[in-house]
Amino acid sequence: MACRRFDSQVVQSKKSTPLGALIDEFIPVRITQMDGIDVALFDHDKHNALYYYVINADEGIYLRYGGRDEDSPESYLDLESLQKALGQGLDLHDQWRQGEWQDTRVRPEPRIPKDNPVLFEEVTERRRCVECHLIADYDMQFKREIGTLNPIKDLFQSPDIKYLGISLDIPKGLVVESVDGAVERAGMQPGDDIVAINGNRAYTYADLQYFYDKTDRKAETVTFEVSRNGEAHTLDVTLPREWWFTDLYFRYWTVEPVVYFWSEPLSPQEKAELDLPEDGFASRIVEVDPAAQVYNLHSLEVDDIIISIDGEYTDPDTRYAERHVQLRKEADMGMDFIILREGERKELRVFSHMQNFRKAER
Repeated sequence: MACRRFDSQVVQSKKSTPLGALIDEFIPVRITQMDGIDVALFDHDKHNALYYYVINADEGIYLRYGGRDEDSPESYLDLESLQKALGQGLDLHDQWRQGEWQDTRVRPEPRIPKDNPVLFEEVTERRRCVECHLIADYDMQFKREIGTLNPIKDLFQSPDIKYLGISLDIPKGLVVESVDGAVERAGMQPGDDIVAINGNRAYTYADLQYFYDKTDRKAETVTFEVSRNGEAHTLDVTLPREWWFTDLYFRYWTVEPVVYFWSEPLSPQEKAELDLPEDGFASRIVEVDPAAQVYNLHSLEVDDIIISIDGEYTDPDTRYAERHVQLRKEADMGMDFIILREGERKELRVFSHMQNFRKAER
């Protein structure tokens, strides 16, 4: 993977280079097993391919580096932005040594991976290596088991900032390259340097992604602070509907029910013509993965219109049929769909699938 080449470039940077000289100011620690790591303190989306923390001797976190989007594990990995982040980390460390930087976060109650009983039984007791993605996987399995899984938060982690209309100039960290949609309407401009989100200081994309993910899924606005030509500006951005969405397809270790079709909501006019609720999830299928037939899940076809699932026509959180399944159903369960196919109303029995990577049988 390119992220491994990226990591190799970091490790092999010569001290005579600007990046190598910066790295030489740090005590690098590479974590290869997560057994004893305080995952409550070092909290991040475990599906990132690469993640760095810049911390002090008291484990105060200055900043994070890493993060990804739904398109690629490398979207925000760039040696120039890493160099900038390391420089910021050293500046913050100097402030800490002079007593000018304080960790304002309330340190959470410590938690190590084996505190999760599912991970303990499936990994620790079997003397397997505790890896980041396993922590994410078994955390969700345990939440589902005890009834605390919140799909809209736990499944749809790390919402993609592109849905807000933000495109970053990657080598420059959090400098905005272009804007569109919600952030443009709020007044964000190309060249703005994002410095905070919802009152949390952000130095890197990983910081921005982390604090954006902490936004309440019922929130209607998010606040950015930007620096523009040396002046501070506060921008209140109205969140678009389903702002929390991010593609789950690359998250092979989660527990969402996979249905192997994708759809687009009908327009209000189309719903009215079919006498369907305007706020419903009536959707036209635009793609069906052949895996649906391989797993014998359903016989849905492109251009089928899904109008009802188990008697439900609406969902307060989504306009998409497949997202309704992800939010309200459990994997491997059967569902009764009502569809329109070439104008004819049909009833179909549809099943979902669960990615089975190291799923516990309890």
